[in-house]
Amino acid sequence: MDIIRGIRNIRKYPRPVVAIGVFDGVHAGHRRILEFCVAEARRIHGTPIVLTFDPHPQKEESIYSFDHRMTLISGLGVKACVVMRFTRRFAGMGAEDFIRKIIHGALGARHVLVGANFRFGAKLSGGTATLRSFARPCGYALTVFPTAKFAGRTISSTRIRRAISRGDLVRARAMLAGEVSVFGTVTGGRAVGRMLGFPTANINPHHEVLPPPGIYAVRASVEKKWKPAVCYIGTRPTFGTKSAPVVEVHLFNFSGDLYGKPMEVRFVRKIRGEKKFPSPAILSAHIKKDISRAKKILS
Repeated sequence: MDIIRGIRNIRKYPRPVVAIGVFDGVHAGHRRILEFCVAEARRIHGTPIVLTFDPHPQKEESIYSFDHRMTLISGLGVKACVVMRFTRRFAGMGAEDFIRKIIHGALGARHVLVGANFRFGAKLSGGTATLRSFARPCGYALTVFPTAKFAGRTISSTRIRRAISRGDLVRARAMLAGEVSVFGTVTGGRAVGRMLGFPTANINPHHEVLPPPGIYAVRASVEKKWKPAVCYIGTRPTFGTKSAPVVEVHLFNFSGDLYGKPMEVRFVRKIRGEKKFPSPAILSAHIKKDISRAKKILS
C-alpha cells in the first residue's frame, strides 16, 4: 500500500474510491466501509484509497499506533492511504475548501465513503449533508454508512480501549470484528526468557493499549507468516524488579534473528494471570505448562 503524506504528494490514481476517516482500531464499523471501498473499486476498475488524519483530530488516545493502523488497512486490500497532518492550519480549512481542494482537486474522487457521524472543516462545520450538496458539481457518488453497534450501543474507540484494558477479549474482539492485537518492533531485552530456556522476542509496542498482565496464547507475524506462540505481559515479579510492563513473545519451533523487525501479535486466549514464583526454576516449570496449554488452544 502506498502511504502518501500531504496533499502535494498525491498522485493521480484511476477512478479513486475514497474512504475518509481516522479508522482508529479498524473496528467493525470501519471494516464495513473499507471492505466496501475495496469491492466498489474492483467493480469499477478503480483504486481503493483511504484519506485519514494524524494525529487524531479530537486528540483521543488511540487503540493502535499509526503503523499498526496502516498494516490493518493495507491488509484489507486498500491500495493507497493519504495522510493529512492535522495541524492548526489544516483544522482551519473550511468544509467547502476541503471538498474542492482535496476530495475533488487532489484526489479526483469518483466515489466518497464516510460514516454517518463524519464531521470536517473549520469548527466541524461540514457533515454528510455538505458532502451530498457538492456530489454532483464535483462529480462523485456518496455513500454514508450507518453507525455500527454492539450490544445496542455505538461501537467506539473508548469502549474498545476499555474492554482491552479490562482483559475482556471476547467483547473487544466482537467490536473489532477481529482479534485484539499489538504491533511493535522487536528489541533487545535482558534475555530472561533465554535464561529460563524459552527465548523470547521483546516487543516495543508503539503506544498501544495492552491487555492486563498475564500469559496469552497468541499468533505472531514473522516475515508475513503467522506463527503460534505464547505471550507474556508483565513486570517480571519473580525477579524482584520494578519496571514498566514488558511484552515478550515465545515462538514455537522457531530460530532466527528478529531484532529490529516489526511484529504484530494477535491475542487468542488468556491462559493465566501474572504471578510471582518462589524461584526461576519453578517459573520455568510453569512456563512449560503454559506452552502446552497454548499449543492445545491454538491447534
